[in-house]
Amino acid sequence: MIGIVFATEEEANPFLSRYQRGRFSGLSDGETLVDDQLLVSLTGVGKIKATLRTERLLQNYRLTRLLHVGTCTALLEDLKSGMLVAASQVFEGDRVELATPTYPRMPLDVPFHDLPPVTLVTQDHTVQGQEERSYWQRIADISDMSGYAIAYVAATHGVPCHIVKVVTGHFQSQNKNFRKTLTSACQTMADFLLKEIKTLQEI
Repeated sequence: MIGIVFATEEEANPFLSRYQRGRFSGLSDGETLVDDQLLVSLTGVGKIKATLRTERLLQNYRLTRLLHVGTCTALLEDLKSGMLVAASQVFEGDRVELATPTYPRMPLDVPFHDLPPVTLVTQDHTVQGQEERSYWQRIADISDMSGYAIAYVAATHGVPCHIVKVVTGHFQSQNKNFRKTLTSACQTMADFLLKEIKTLQEI
């Protein structure tokens, strides 16, 4: 069985309202629902919730693979708002000061050949100053708050993990129409998932 993991209700709702005529509608933070073909779960925001709830998920369900989807912030200007991307690498961004990082950079398979592959950094801390901003822009393409945690836990269970994100904004840039952009981005992700569910189940 395939598992689809979102972080937030807002990201998930456009998909939940359309999948099997709303069969999973009403799913909330920390909950998981399953039918004969698919599992959908919401971890909540941040790496701690993502880690603990993905661990619980994989202890309770036998999944063939995990797909983490949601929104992200672009670090590069050529990644436009509303664009879907797939993470081919992900790394933990809050511990880079260590000489030997506890959590290594992880390569990920990208089965969606029509999506551009990107490097994802997952971090909770707020970036401070131009020097740190330039650092991240040199080594990563997008940023989020959950991807590495989910991929890392999946790896410890031997479950393949794929990450697909939709861009909702750019690093340290103001977007006066953010709410509209976010709504549109979540609809874009729902369209993608509804189109690709069968492909996912056949991988």
